[in-house]
Amino acid sequence: MTSKSSPCCSASRPSSSVPTDDGIKMTTNTATADMIKISSGSFLMGTEDLEGFVTDAEGPVREVVLNEYYIDPTCVTNQMFSDFIKATNYKTDAEKYGWSFVFEGLLSKEILESDILVADGTPWWCIIPGAFWASPEGIGSTISDRLNHPVVHVSWYDAIAYCEWAGKRLPTEAEWEKAARGGLVQNKYPWGNELTPDGLHQCNIWQGDFPHQNTLEDGYLGTAPAKSFSPNGFGLYNVAGNVWEWCNDAGIQETKVIKGGSFLCHHSYCNRYRVAARSANTPASSASNMGFRCVAD
Repeated sequence: MTSKSSPCCSASRPSSSVPTDDGIKMTTNTATADMIKISSGSFLMGTEDLEGFVTDAEGPVREVVLNEYYIDPTCVTNQMFSDFIKATNYKTDAEKYGWSFVFEGLLSKEILESDILVADGTPWWCIIPGAFWASPEGIGSTISDRLNHPVVHVSWYDAIAYCEWAGKRLPTEAEWEKAARGGLVQNKYPWGNELTPDGLHQCNIWQGDFPHQNTLEDGYLGTAPAKSFSPNGFGLYNVAGNVWEWCNDAGIQETKVIKGGSFLCHHSYCNRYRVAARSANTPASSASNMGFRCVAD
Protein backbone atom coordinates (compact mmCIF):
# COMPACT_ATOMS: atom_id res chain seq x y z
CA MET A 1 0.00 0.00 0.00
CA THR A 2 1.91 2.99 -1.26
CA SER A 3 1.02 6.44 -2.45
CA LYS A 4 2.05 8.83 -5.15
CA SER A 5 4.11 11.52 -3.46
CA SER A 6 2.69 14.98 -2.95
CA PRO A 7 4.49 18.14 -4.10
CA CYS A 8 4.85 19.21 -0.46
CA CYS A 9 5.14 17.85 3.06
CA SER A 10 1.92 15.87 2.95
CA ALA A 11 1.02 12.51 1.45
CA SER A 12 -1.89 11.52 -0.74
CA ARG A 13 -4.47 8.81 -1.19
CA PRO A 14 -5.57 8.14 -4.78
CA SER A 15 -7.93 10.82 -6.07
CA SER A 16 -10.39 8.14 -7.15
CA SER A 17 -11.09 7.27 -3.51
CA VAL A 18 -14.56 8.56 -2.69
CA PRO A 19 -16.28 7.79 0.65
CA THR A 20 -19.93 7.00 1.07
CA ASP A 21 -22.44 9.68 2.04
CA ASP A 22 -23.06 9.59 5.79
CA GLY A 23 -26.11 11.86 5.64
CA ILE A 24 -24.89 14.36 8.24
CA LYS A 25 -27.68 16.39 9.80
CA MET A 26 -26.97 20.10 10.15
CA THR A 27 -27.30 21.93 13.41
CA THR A 28 -30.08 24.48 13.50
CA ASN A 29 -27.91 27.56 13.98
CA THR A 30 -24.58 28.92 12.88
CA ALA A 31 -22.88 30.42 15.90
CA THR A 32 -20.89 33.42 14.67
CA ALA A 33 -20.46 35.03 18.10
CA ASP A 34 -16.98 33.52 18.49
CA MET A 35 -16.05 34.03 14.85
CA ILE A 36 -14.15 36.96 13.35
CA LYS A 37 -15.90 39.24 10.88
CA ILE A 38 -13.88 40.02 7.77
CA SER A 39 -15.25 43.13 6.13
CA SER A 40 -16.09 43.26 2.45
CA GLY A 41 -13.56 44.82 0.13
CA SER A 42 -10.48 44.07 -1.92
CA PHE A 43 -7.00 42.80 -1.10
CA LEU A 44 -3.89 41.87 -3.02
CA MET A 45 -3.70 38.09 -3.32
CA GLY A 46 -0.70 35.99 -4.32
CA THR A 47 2.95 36.87 -4.62
CA GLU A 48 5.75 37.32 -7.11
CA ASP A 49 8.41 36.93 -4.41
CA LEU A 50 11.47 34.98 -5.53
CA GLU A 51 10.94 32.63 -2.58
CA GLY A 52 7.65 31.56 -4.06
CA PHE A 53 7.05 28.41 -6.08
CA VAL A 54 6.17 29.33 -9.67
CA THR A 55 4.85 25.84 -10.33
CA ASP A 56 2.38 26.28 -7.44
CA ALA A 57 0.77 29.24 -9.26
CA GLU A 58 1.28 31.62 -6.35
CA GLY A 59 1.32 34.56 -8.73
CA PRO A 60 0.66 36.89 -10.26
CA VAL A 61 -0.31 39.38 -7.59
CA ARG A 62 -3.90 40.34 -8.29
CA GLU A 63 -6.65 42.37 -6.66
CA VAL A 64 -9.51 40.23 -5.36
CA VAL A 65 -12.82 41.60 -4.10
CA LEU A 66 -14.74 39.63 -1.46
CA ASN A 67 -18.05 40.04 0.30
CA GLU A 68 -18.19 40.15 4.11
CA TYR A 69 -17.77 36.79 5.87
CA TYR A 70 -16.93 35.28 9.25
CA ILE A 71 -13.99 32.98 10.00
CA ASP A 72 -13.02 30.91 13.01
CA PRO A 73 -10.04 32.28 14.96
CA THR A 74 -8.56 28.78 15.20
CA CYS A 75 -8.58 25.49 13.42
CA VAL A 76 -11.22 23.02 14.51
CA THR A 77 -9.82 21.39 17.64
CA ASN A 78 -9.93 17.80 18.84
CA GLN A 79 -12.56 18.81 21.40
CA MET A 80 -14.74 20.46 18.75
CA PHE A 81 -14.42 17.49 16.40
CA SER A 82 -15.18 15.12 19.26
CA ASP A 83 -18.45 16.98 19.87
CA PHE A 84 -19.31 16.51 16.19
CA ILE A 85 -18.55 12.78 16.33
CA LYS A 86 -20.64 12.31 19.48
CA ALA A 87 -23.58 14.11 17.87
CA THR A 88 -23.46 12.28 14.54
CA ASN A 89 -21.53 9.01 14.90
CA TYR A 90 -19.68 10.05 11.76
CA LYS A 91 -16.84 7.81 10.57
CA THR A 92 -13.87 9.59 9.05
CA ASP A 93 -12.10 8.43 5.91
CA ALA A 94 -9.09 7.31 7.95
CA GLU A 95 -11.39 5.00 9.91
CA LYS A 96 -13.00 3.66 6.73
CA TYR A 97 -9.64 2.95 5.12
CA GLY A 98 -8.23 1.60 8.37
CA TRP A 99 -5.02 3.66 8.19
CA SER A 100 -3.62 7.14 7.78
CA PHE A 101 -0.26 8.80 7.10
CA VAL A 102 1.83 9.54 10.20
CA PHE A 103 5.13 11.41 10.19
CA GLU A 104 7.94 9.08 11.25
CA GLY A 105 9.25 11.47 13.91
CA LEU A 106 6.02 11.05 15.89
CA LEU A 107 6.25 7.25 16.05
CA SER A 108 7.84 5.03 18.66
CA LYS A 109 11.04 3.10 18.03
CA GLU A 110 9.08 -0.15 18.18
CA ILE A 111 6.72 0.93 15.39
CA LEU A 112 9.55 2.25 13.25
CA GLU A 113 11.42 -1.05 13.59
CA SER A 114 8.34 -3.05 12.60
CA ASP A 115 7.34 -3.94 9.05
CA ILE A 116 5.54 -0.73 8.04
CA LEU A 117 4.83 0.69 4.61
CA VAL A 118 5.80 4.22 3.58
CA ALA A 119 4.70 6.65 0.90
CA ASP A 120 6.52 6.58 -2.44
CA GLY A 121 9.09 9.36 -2.67
CA THR A 122 8.48 10.63 0.87
CA PRO A 123 9.59 7.81 3.18
CA TRP A 124 9.05 9.92 6.29
CA TRP A 125 5.33 9.38 5.76
CA CYS A 126 4.41 6.04 7.31
CA ILE A 127 1.19 4.17 6.58
CA ILE A 128 -0.04 3.35 10.07
CA PRO A 129 -3.00 1.01 10.67
CA GLY A 130 -5.45 2.39 13.19
CA ALA A 131 -4.28 6.00 12.88
CA PHE A 132 -7.21 8.42 12.85
CA TRP A 133 -8.25 11.65 14.51
CA ALA A 134 -8.70 10.18 18.00
CA SER A 135 -5.59 7.95 17.81
CA PRO A 136 -3.23 10.18 15.82
CA GLU A 137 -0.17 7.90 16.07
CA GLY A 138 -2.08 4.66 15.65
CA ILE A 139 -3.48 2.05 18.02
CA GLY A 140 -2.86 2.92 21.65
CA SER A 141 -2.29 6.65 21.08
CA THR A 142 -4.72 9.22 22.44
CA ILE A 143 -5.71 12.88 22.24
CA SER A 144 -6.65 13.12 25.92
CA ASP A 145 -3.85 15.64 26.50
CA ARG A 146 -4.39 17.35 23.13
CA LEU A 147 -8.03 18.37 23.19
CA ASN A 148 -7.05 22.00 22.51
CA HIS A 149 -4.84 21.02 19.55
CA PRO A 150 -6.14 21.12 15.97
CA VAL A 151 -7.81 17.91 14.85
CA VAL A 152 -5.72 16.02 12.29
CA HIS A 153 -6.20 12.98 10.03
CA VAL A 154 -9.27 14.65 8.52
CA SER A 155 -9.87 14.46 4.79
CA TRP A 156 -11.53 17.18 2.75
CA TYR A 157 -14.70 15.10 2.84
CA ASP A 158 -14.49 14.88 6.64
CA ALA A 159 -14.03 18.65 6.87
CA ILE A 160 -17.07 19.21 4.64
CA ALA A 161 -19.15 16.90 6.85
CA TYR A 162 -18.16 18.84 9.98
CA CYS A 163 -18.97 22.15 8.31
CA GLU A 164 -22.39 20.92 7.22
CA TRP A 165 -23.15 19.81 10.78
CA ALA A 166 -21.93 23.11 12.23
CA GLY A 167 -23.87 25.21 9.72
CA LYS A 168 -20.64 26.60 8.32
CA ARG A 169 -18.45 25.90 5.29
CA LEU A 170 -14.85 25.68 4.20
CA PRO A 171 -13.24 28.95 3.11
CA THR A 172 -12.36 29.69 -0.45
CA GLU A 173 -8.64 30.11 -0.98
CA ALA A 174 -9.13 33.86 -1.37
CA GLU A 175 -11.12 34.08 1.87
CA TRP A 176 -8.46 32.09 3.69
CA GLU A 177 -5.62 34.24 2.38
CA LYS A 178 -7.31 37.57 3.05
CA ALA A 179 -8.02 36.58 6.64
CA ALA A 180 -4.53 35.10 7.11
CA ARG A 181 -2.89 38.34 6.00
CA GLY A 182 -4.49 40.10 8.94
CA GLY A 183 -4.79 43.44 7.14
CA LEU A 184 -1.13 43.59 6.06
CA VAL A 185 -0.47 44.26 2.38
CA GLN A 186 1.80 41.81 0.56
CA ASN A 187 3.76 40.84 3.64
CA LYS A 188 5.40 37.43 3.58
CA TYR A 189 3.98 36.19 6.88
CA PRO A 190 0.83 36.95 8.90
CA TRP A 191 2.92 39.14 11.23
CA GLY A 192 5.30 40.84 8.77
CA ASN A 193 8.31 40.03 6.61
CA GLU A 194 10.75 38.58 9.15
CA LEU A 195 10.37 34.94 10.12
CA THR A 196 11.61 35.44 13.68
CA PRO A 197 11.40 39.14 14.55
CA ASP A 198 13.66 39.97 17.51
CA GLY A 199 14.61 36.30 17.55
CA LEU A 200 11.10 35.20 18.58
CA HIS A 201 9.32 32.30 16.91
CA GLN A 202 5.90 33.21 15.59
CA CYS A 203 4.77 29.83 14.28
CA ASN A 204 5.19 26.07 14.60
CA ILE A 205 7.47 24.88 11.78
CA TRP A 206 10.56 22.67 11.49
CA GLN A 207 13.93 23.86 12.74
CA GLY A 208 17.12 21.94 12.01
CA ASP A 209 17.74 19.41 9.25
CA PHE A 210 14.53 18.15 7.65
CA PRO A 211 13.52 15.35 8.02
CA HIS A 212 16.31 14.00 10.21
CA GLN A 213 16.64 16.43 13.14
CA ASN A 214 14.24 18.93 14.65
CA THR A 215 15.92 21.18 17.21
CA LEU A 216 12.48 22.15 18.61
CA GLU A 217 13.43 25.81 18.94
CA ASP A 218 9.76 26.78 18.67
CA GLY A 219 8.86 24.30 21.40
CA TYR A 220 6.96 21.71 19.38
CA LEU A 221 7.68 18.45 17.57
CA GLY A 222 4.14 17.81 16.37
CA THR A 223 1.08 20.03 16.58
CA ALA A 224 0.83 22.98 18.95
CA PRO A 225 -2.37 24.06 20.73
CA ALA A 226 -4.74 25.85 18.39
CA LYS A 227 -4.17 29.16 20.20
CA SER A 228 -0.38 29.08 20.25
CA PHE A 229 1.75 32.13 19.44
CA SER A 230 0.32 35.60 18.89
CA PRO A 231 -2.72 36.05 16.63
CA ASN A 232 -2.49 38.09 13.46
CA GLY A 233 -4.02 41.54 12.98
CA PHE A 234 -7.50 40.09 12.57
CA GLY A 235 -7.20 37.76 15.56
CA LEU A 236 -6.50 34.49 13.73
CA TYR A 237 -4.15 31.97 15.32
CA ASN A 238 -1.66 29.67 13.59
CA VAL A 239 -2.36 30.51 9.97
CA ALA A 240 1.33 29.81 9.35
CA GLY A 241 2.62 26.35 10.21
CA ASN A 242 1.05 23.90 12.67
CA VAL A 243 -1.36 22.13 10.28
CA TRP A 244 -2.32 22.45 6.65
CA GLU A 245 -5.86 23.81 6.24
CA TRP A 246 -8.30 22.55 3.63
CA CYS A 247 -9.97 25.11 1.36
CA ASN A 248 -13.01 24.60 -0.83
CA ASP A 249 -11.24 25.40 -4.11
CA ALA A 250 -10.31 22.70 -6.58
CA GLY A 251 -6.65 22.27 -7.40
CA ILE A 252 -5.44 20.31 -10.41
CA GLN A 253 -6.10 16.68 -11.22
CA GLU A 254 -9.01 16.23 -8.82
CA THR A 255 -7.28 17.78 -5.81
CA LYS A 256 -8.31 20.41 -3.29
CA VAL A 257 -6.25 23.43 -2.25
CA ILE A 258 -4.53 23.43 1.15
CA LYS A 259 -3.01 26.54 2.74
CA GLY A 260 -0.76 27.58 5.61
CA GLY A 261 1.91 24.91 5.75
CA SER A 262 2.48 22.73 8.80
CA PHE A 263 4.86 21.82 11.61
CA LEU A 264 6.90 19.91 9.00
CA CYS A 265 7.61 22.88 6.74
CA HIS A 266 11.25 23.99 6.49
CA HIS A 267 12.90 26.54 4.20
CA SER A 268 15.19 23.88 2.73
CA TYR A 269 12.29 21.77 1.52
CA CYS A 270 8.89 23.40 1.86
CA ASN A 271 8.68 27.05 2.87
CA ARG A 272 4.95 27.04 2.27
CA TYR A 273 4.23 28.66 5.63
CA ARG A 274 4.21 31.98 3.73
CA VAL A 275 0.74 33.53 3.42
CA ALA A 276 0.61 33.36 -0.38
CA ALA A 277 1.95 29.80 -0.54
CA ARG A 278 -0.37 27.04 -1.61
CA SER A 279 -0.42 23.34 -2.24
CA ALA A 280 -3.06 20.69 -2.88
CA ASN A 281 -4.00 17.16 -1.97
CA THR A 282 -6.57 14.58 -2.99
CA PRO A 283 -9.83 15.04 -1.07
CA ALA A 284 -9.73 11.58 0.52
CA SER A 285 -6.22 12.11 1.93
CA SER A 286 -5.49 12.40 5.64
CA ALA A 287 -2.30 12.80 7.62
CA SER A 288 -0.93 13.91 10.97
CA ASN A 289 -0.42 17.48 9.71
CA MET A 290 -3.75 18.21 7.99
CA GLY A 291 -6.68 20.06 9.56
CA PHE A 292 -9.12 22.88 8.74
CA ARG A 293 -11.01 25.93 9.97
CA CYS A 294 -14.49 27.11 9.05
CA VAL A 295 -16.10 30.23 7.65
CA ALA A 296 -19.72 31.41 7.52
CA ASP A 297 -21.62 33.96 5.47
